[in-house]
Amino acid sequence: MKVTIITVTYNASKYLDDCINSVIRQDYNDIEHIVIDGCSKDNTIDIIKKYESHIAKWISEKDNGMYDAINKGMKMATGEVIGILNSDDVLASEDVITKIAETFKTSKVDCVYGDLTYVDPQNTDKILRFWKGGKYNRNRFLYGWMPAHPTFYIRKEVVEKYGGYESHYFTAADYEFMARYLYRHRISAFYLEKLIVRMRTGGISNASLGRRIRANRRDYLAMRTNRIPFPFIASVLKPLIKVHQYYYTFTHRP
Repeated sequence: MKVTIITVTYNASKYLDDCINSVIRQDYNDIEHIVIDGCSKDNTIDIIKKYESHIAKWISEKDNGMYDAINKGMKMATGEVIGILNSDDVLASEDVITKIAETFKTSKVDCVYGDLTYVDPQNTDKILRFWKGGKYNRNRFLYGWMPAHPTFYIRKEVVEKYGGYESHYFTAADYEFMARYLYRHRISAFYLEKLIVRMRTGGISNASLGRRIRANRRDYLAMRTNRIPFPFIASVLKPLIKVHQYYYTFTHRP
C-alpha cells in the first residue's frame, strides 16, 4: 500500500529540514512525499533540492493559499492513502506510517486518525498541549469535535468521490473537509491510539481574538453546509471542548 504525504510550503525554510527528515526516517518503504511550494522567497527551494532524491514530486508556483496547494498535491498523488504533513510539523516516531498503513489494511476503513501534541517551536520535546483523538463517534460533531487534521489519513478513492478542500472557508477548510466526509457522507473511520504528529504552535486561526472569531464564523458556515444540527451552538462549543486537552496535558506529564 503506497501512502502519499503532502507537504505545502511557503517561506518554510526555518523548519522544513525537520519535516522532510521525519518522513525520510520512517521505517515504511512505500511512501510518496509530494512538496507543493507557493513560490517561496527564502531558501525553501534550496532545501527541497537538497532532499530531491527523497521527494517523489515537487512544484513551486503561485497558488490561492494552503488548501488550494493541498488540492494540487492530491491531484498529483498516486498513493492509495493520502495524508498531510505541514512544513513546520514532524511525524512523531519512525513507525507512524507503518502503523497507519497496517490499520488501513486490517480495519478496511475509509480514514484513520490519531493523536497530536502541540510543541514548543524551538524544542519539539516540550509538550504544550495534547490532542487525544478518542474513539470515533459521528455524534461528537454535534458539539464541535473534529479529528486532529494533521493526523488524518484518507483513501484517495474517497477523495476522488467527494472532492478536495473548499478553500473559500479559509482556516476552517480542514474542519469543513472532515465534517463533509465524516458527518455528511458518513465515511468509516478508525481511531489509532498513537501519537502521529508533533505540531509547532502558532497556527494562523488562533493568532488573535479577531482571527479566532472569524474562524468560528467559518466553522459555523461549514457546519450549516454539512447539515450538522444547531450549528451555532456547535460552533460555540467547538473552541470550549479543547479545554480538556490542556487538562489531559497537565495530568499526564511524565
